[in-house]
Amino acid sequence: MNYIVILGLVAAALTTFSSLPQVIKIIKIKSTKDISLGTYILVVTGIILWLIYGLLIKDLPLIAANIVSLILTVTILGFKIKYK
Repeated sequence: MNYIVILGLVAAALTTFSSLPQVIKIIKIKSTKDISLGTYILVVTGIILWLIYGLLIKDLPLIAANIVSLILTVTILGFKIKYK
């Protein structure tokens, strides 16, 4: 791996895992009252498109980051629907 790919993976990890505290908080308090359903629908849609783009251009940082981001944001979206 060259330094550009490593830079991309580090940047992707930081932005991707920024959703983790929200997931943990939702699990702890079992509430999504202050979470916008519309926002997470748009975010999940955008992440799916970024993942498809990453797969098409075979870009490891985009693929890895968006798989993890998709898991985290779908989790939040699922809890939002469950606790509505």
